[in-house]
Amino acid sequence: MPERSPLTPFPTRSGPFASGRPRAVAAVRLSCPTAGTTSPSRQRSTVRHCADRLGFTLVGEASDLGVSARTTSPFERPVLSRWLRQPSAFEAVIWAHVDRAVRSVQHMTELITWARLHGRILVFGMPEETLPLVVTPLAEGSVIERCMALAHDAQREAETISARLTSAHAALRETGRYGGGLVPFGYRKAPHPSGSGWCLRPDDETASLLRSIVDDVHSGRSLIAIARELNELGVPVPRDRHAQLQGRPTGGHRHGRDFERFRWTSGTLSKVLRSPSLMGHRTHGGTTVLDATGAPVLIGTPLLSDAEFEALQVALAARSNGTRRPRNRTTALLTGVAICGGCGGRMYFAARKGYSYGDYMCRATARGDVCPAPAGVRADWLERYVLDCYHRETGRSAPATREELLRDGVRVTVAKGRRGGGPARTDGPDTSRLFFAIAERTGEPQSG
Repeated sequence: MPERSPLTPFPTRSGPFASGRPRAVAAVRLSCPTAGTTSPSRQRSTVRHCADRLGFTLVGEASDLGVSARTTSPFERPVLSRWLRQPSAFEAVIWAHVDRAVRSVQHMTELITWARLHGRILVFGMPEETLPLVVTPLAEGSVIERCMALAHDAQREAETISARLTSAHAALRETGRYGGGLVPFGYRKAPHPSGSGWCLRPDDETASLLRSIVDDVHSGRSLIAIARELNELGVPVPRDRHAQLQGRPTGGHRHGRDFERFRWTSGTLSKVLRSPSLMGHRTHGGTTVLDATGAPVLIGTPLLSDAEFEALQVALAARSNGTRRPRNRTTALLTGVAICGGCGGRMYFAARKGYSYGDYMCRATARGDVCPAPAGVRADWLERYVLDCYHRETGRSAPATREELLRDGVRVTVAKGRRGGGPARTDGPDTSRLFFAIAERTGEPQSG
């Protein structure tokens, strides 16, 4: 779970220089936090030393732990992105080093362009050097060239590390050794019998539970019902169980929200039950890794025999009615924008068979939750309502994209509809159960 900042979340002073010193945000990032890592505390120490030396007042912290700089730009990180969307709240951003900010020349270019556009200062502590690297909005070419050179070095280092890890993991897959990553549900890490490296063995706490779940599937229970019971019993999902075994906090950041722990859903459960890892197979990309003879590479003691696994797949396929297909990336305008008033969760687009329009619906059941008042509304009505409000509030007339709505912090909360209503209910949405807001205009930090 992203660490909570020990600093003030957002400035509360009335003026930008109420303390007589420019305001700065401390930016902390780490790709793979572990229980014993000291990197975040060392980064904070460097940032504080930098702020004191340059005469800045730290007014907040953007802590993105478990976030890769190689694949995620500063404007896509859960916490930092919210600060960068509100540049009026500070005058500078301070990182301990360039590679804590970016590992890409393109991302450095985007960051410098943003700083110049908003008149903000970028600071990189560079503890191995005498002075920090300070990039002002009017920085000279030599400073920009220095930033680009450091970003290029960080990018090459990231590419080298990635290639080395890819090669190492490929070798581990071929020898049946555990090479890190999420441990399959029902297993835990154990020393390899050869005395070199690691393998997997059944986890006493979850292996027996898994067999009970398999029995429930064969008895006809739905995955939704099983997932709900697992949540009620407090059983951790695979990701949280892995965190527990590693001595790390459970939960994390998802869909702009922080969770102390994640919940079982029918989708999560289906993924566990369909994985060949239940037979002790080494998997990659969800499929079994084969050795040179074409036999499965074993990484642990099977939890299910081949026959038991095959019977489970038959039972799962029988209830899917042939509807399983590759998941498509959503193109619905209001995904992430429309919120159910009953549970506070996202609403998702659902097509209507035989109709040219669909609906935005609460999906609490799919998340393993029970919504006390699930909302639903015709999609074209809600999209027209949101765009009308958006254009009225912003003064813009051009069509808006989903990315623009999310960037500007647009949210529409939908309350559960009422029965009846007569002929008027076919004219359009009941606006009394719709609440439109733009976080940027209310001064609230936007969700990542």
